[in-house]
Amino acid sequence: MFVKRLTIFVIIILVLSLVFASPLGGCSPATASKLKVVTSTSLIVQIVERVGGDRIDVTNIIPPAQCPGHFDVKPSDIKRLADADLFLLHGWQGEMFSQELIASANNPDLTVVKIDIKGNWMTPPVQVEAITKITATLSQVDTKNSSDYQKSAAELADKIEAKGAEIKDRLAKTNASSVNVMCDEQQAGFVQWAGFNIVATYGRPDSLTPQVVKELVDKGREAKVTLIIDNMQSGKDAGAGIAEELGSARVILSNFPGGFENTETWEKAIDYNVQLLLETIAQ
Repeated sequence: MFVKRLTIFVIIILVLSLVFASPLGGCSPATASKLKVVTSTSLIVQIVERVGGDRIDVTNIIPPAQCPGHFDVKPSDIKRLADADLFLLHGWQGEMFSQELIASANNPDLTVVKIDIKGNWMTPPVQVEAITKITATLSQVDTKNSSDYQKSAAELADKIEAKGAEIKDRLAKTNASSVNVMCDEQQAGFVQWAGFNIVATYGRPDSLTPQVVKELVDKGREAKVTLIIDNMQSGKDAGAGIAEELGSARVILSNFPGGFENTETWEKAIDYNVQLLLETIAQ
């Protein structure tokens, strides 16, 4: 009788051990199964975070206020890529560091995808296109969560289009098309979308020779340019001398979410850019 009771007791203990071990054991695979993504810029990471949610573990490499063309790879970046499943980057000429980084990571299981989109990512149409392409990549690499990604992407795209329409209404009330501007070439796509009249564009500070500056100033005077628009990431003071010569207002915009404080999403970044423009032209 004692042996029988002992056997039953042992069986009960074993069953209880399996029951309690099951949920605990389930936590580790769930965490490990998250898709590990590395992105090159904040333009990509803010989309991945919002489409992927808690199904994705994502980290970004280039700080949002820094120019991708002047980025130095750190050992921590190599480690991130060595542990990643997916690397999403723009493939811009300024991201030439990426090939060296990929080689250094030595990760044969890494999938590398370039989100090759023309146009300024701060404009709503390009942002929506980026959401579509990034979501397609996530769905292809992580098929089991594809429907969730697609649903989140559709909701995000709706928000982007609504924000774009709202901003267009705000800008229309200022008669932006009557404002003659010169802007950094990296801001041209956004400035044109916003409805301003672009008289001329200019490049990075190292391209602004005395002769180039003179030509820009002459053109600005002839066209009665009243606003110079610089780009934070490619040389925020590039147009300062031109603005001084013309006696015009000047504003610095960001081409990346997070470039300014509390602008980590596309909506917050475009809102702040537009706020800066409206405040400047109202002076």
